[in-house]
Amino acid sequence: MQSWRERLYVIIFQSDTDAGRRFDKMLLLIIMASLLVVIIDSVESIHRDYAGLFAWIEWGFTLVFALEYLLRLYCSPKPLRYAFSFYGLIDLLAIVPGILAIYYSDAQYLMIVRVLRMLRIFRVLKLNRYLKQANYLLSALRGSRQKIIVFLLSVSTLVTVFGTLMYVVEGPEHGFTSIPKGIYWAIVTLTTVGFGDIVPKTPLGQVLSSMVMITGYSIIAVPTGIFTAELANAMRGEQQKHPCPECRKDNHEAAAAFCSRCGSALFNKRE
Repeated sequence: MQSWRERLYVIIFQSDTDAGRRFDKMLLLIIMASLLVVIIDSVESIHRDYAGLFAWIEWGFTLVFALEYLLRLYCSPKPLRYAFSFYGLIDLLAIVPGILAIYYSDAQYLMIVRVLRMLRIFRVLKLNRYLKQANYLLSALRGSRQKIIVFLLSVSTLVTVFGTLMYVVEGPEHGFTSIPKGIYWAIVTLTTVGFGDIVPKTPLGQVLSSMVMITGYSIIAVPTGIFTAELANAMRGEQQKHPCPECRKDNHEAAAAFCSRCGSALFNKRE
């Protein structure tokens, strides 16, 4: 016979049981409701008329999350391990803003951090296996890190040069009151955003602006190409980790069970 603490552990921590799934789904609904309340309360007209009501509702959610956190500590075989785990810290962060709101009224909007608790949806819906695909993206980011850094340094140099030139050409009378202001304009123009709050008025400034825009179109696809190439290399490297024990063909899909050349079983297939 299971003790009350063991049954509580199964309900709260294990999502592969009916009771555990019901608990997690109910918890996700409560988290979504608390986020909705925070978002609605941020509207000034609503906050002015219903501030007291929303404060009581937020206190109710805080008490629910505090009780859940204490229950997790109580039924966990290793409470400290849970408390300092990723989900344990996220659960704690869902409570802290409600307590801080007692002393700092604006702290209530920090409750939006509860959105991080929605990460539990991966456990509830059994999406963990899809997270393995993120390894490709992480490998691509690591592989392209140096190239991206060089690219960003080059772009930073360009916007500094263009911003300084526009400050010299246009001057404060046309809105370019400082070099940082010119650099801001160069960033906005180079990225093809174009807010239009600062525009060149002189012919020379307009020519320089055209050069910046053309340069922006030329380099905007560079980081995408770098990342795409590294992503392809990462996926290709994953395929090459499954050599056939018979014919030694080493280019197989990660989930392949048999060799595509000779049909032999891939005994060294990664689990």
